[in-house]
Amino acid sequence: MEVSEILKVKGTTLYTVMPETMLSDAVIVMAEHDIGSLVVMDRGRLAGMLTFREVIRVLARRQQEHRTGPTRPVAEIIVRDVMNPSPTIASPSMDVNELRRLMLENHQRYLPVMESEVLLGVISFHDVAKAVLEEQSFENRMLKAYIRDWPAEG
Repeated sequence: MEVSEILKVKGTTLYTVMPETMLSDAVIVMAEHDIGSLVVMDRGRLAGMLTFREVIRVLARRQQEHRTGPTRPVAEIIVRDVMNPSPTIASPSMDVNELRRLMLENHQRYLPVMESEVLLGVISFHDVAKAVLEEQSFENRMLKAYIRDWPAEG
């Protein structure tokens, strides 16, 4: 199974923000749509990824800094300050096993899928797990049907 097949099943809805977007606004979008990542676009090009991991890190860092002195209000933090500017990229022709290896090695649950400079979508670890489970279920049904229809030896 290739990444492009997972994208077809998943659909093409993408949620994006600009680097200058307030982090608080980005978090609201993530919460409203129950998503774990946003693609950061700048002038039509991929600028980075914002995931719940970056949000948690900035909040933890802010809390630690708050203990030692005054901190900048959360309302002043912009996406550019916390996004991953160099996310690992997947290609649409990549095999799902290669994708899983890439996600695990780079410790990234969300990967943008690019073909040249064109953003095709975002694949999450959840999307991969769901696609693999569905593929295995289909194969199991086909095998069971094949075994049930096995011709009698005569």
